[in-house]
Amino acid sequence: MLNRFLSITVCLVAFALQDAHGAREDFTDLVENSIPAVVNIETTRFGSRPSEQPEERSDMPEDLPEMFRRFFDPHGQGPRGRPDRRGGGSGFIIDDDGLVITNHHVIEGADEIIVRLADRREFEAELVGSDAQTDIAVLRIDASDLPTLEFGETQSLKPGEWVIAIGSPFQFEQSVTAGIVSAKGRTQGAQQQYVPFIQTDVAINRGNSGGPLIRTDGSVVGINSWILSSHGGNIGLSFSIPVEVAMNSVEQLLEHGRVRRGYLGVEIGEVTRDHADAADLDRPIGALVSRVQPDSAAEAAGVEVGDIIIEFNGLPVKRSGDLPPMVGMVRPDSEVELVVWRWGERKTLTTRLHELDEDDVDVPADEGPVEPTNALGLVVEPLSSEMRRRMGDPEGGVLIRDVESDNAYRAGVRSGQLILMINNQRIGGMDDFNAIVDALPEGRTVALLVQRSDGNTAFIAYQPEGQGD
Repeated sequence: MLNRFLSITVCLVAFALQDAHGAREDFTDLVENSIPAVVNIETTRFGSRPSEQPEERSDMPEDLPEMFRRFFDPHGQGPRGRPDRRGGGSGFIIDDDGLVITNHHVIEGADEIIVRLADRREFEAELVGSDAQTDIAVLRIDASDLPTLEFGETQSLKPGEWVIAIGSPFQFEQSVTAGIVSAKGRTQGAQQQYVPFIQTDVAINRGNSGGPLIRTDGSVVGINSWILSSHGGNIGLSFSIPVEVAMNSVEQLLEHGRVRRGYLGVEIGEVTRDHADAADLDRPIGALVSRVQPDSAAEAAGVEVGDIIIEFNGLPVKRSGDLPPMVGMVRPDSEVELVVWRWGERKTLTTRLHELDEDDVDVPADEGPVEPTNALGLVVEPLSSEMRRRMGDPEGGVLIRDVESDNAYRAGVRSGQLILMINNQRIGGMDDFNAIVDALPEGRTVALLVQRSDGNTAFIAYQPEGQGD
């Protein structure tokens, strides 16, 4: 039995080595064909020059050694000024007449950009345009008949698929690393909410930024952008901009000099299991609408607070982070179709997207607080005139004075928040609150739309402990 086990193990190892060797041979051809189009980028941000310095103070001693003169300089720069700041990254050629693509953050603030080709020729590049939201920049160099890389597509790209990266990590030019696709559709948050990043375990480090992520068929599927690391080095979490996002930015930068994005006009949040249960949705999918901007495309479509957007232009919205890239990829004034889930009912809405701007009655005093003798487990009170003013003069609502429900507290309900809606029913004041709470069915999840002290709104869903608990 042991001999048989060892024999099988040896065979498996031999097969793995053979397979790895075959993959290595494939990578050799792939790298040989790709490297000529990958470039190194050096940037310089000029410091101040002596001619740019303010005149020397008249009260400065004439015989004072130069090394001490900086202490008399009100700007603290001394006669030599500030030094130049240098940086760099990678890029690749997308047109044989000299168009180069890289990351926005590689060239941001640069006064001079030098592109070095694989054959060691150097060119001073012109910045055609760049976009911070997608982290894409387009450069032009005065050259022709250049080798290029072709854009592919990511629709068929699957986790587990082999990819390679070529770039200049730590200025080691034309370095090649390989790995697999770990996931697709990763979001980084507000800073780059319009990019559904490709996650890989390819070793990418400082200097790789702007270089290509290449499929085994030789097509570029991503532009390497950032890594997640606690110490600045690669730990197997690398993120690349999908080629479709990059192409859209490149086309618009060439056409308009900037990227124009569609704007729907909603604030959204994640759909939790409790949210889905409260809305009679079979699973937690989509983007939960917590606010509809006035005079927006969403308002024109009839989108309501509490709607869950589950499709956009025929594409499924699996989580809230999926929606911004979908909207941002569509040009302004384009007609789009939304499918929303509205408290147990599926609705199809249409509207025309606006353009994203990159720079965007007192409650009677005799209404007393409600004691937590209801399923919500909350002590609430009407808004005073001063509190209403501080909260931005909201339409209706009641203020949470205390949270006595453990489930509500664990879900994120806090004192000081304003309850605007319960299960898609608006709260005009204490009478509305009491009537809605009294009519809540027992044993069901509830969804509250709350406004926090910073003015932001969010849905919070939880399972109440029970009537009178």
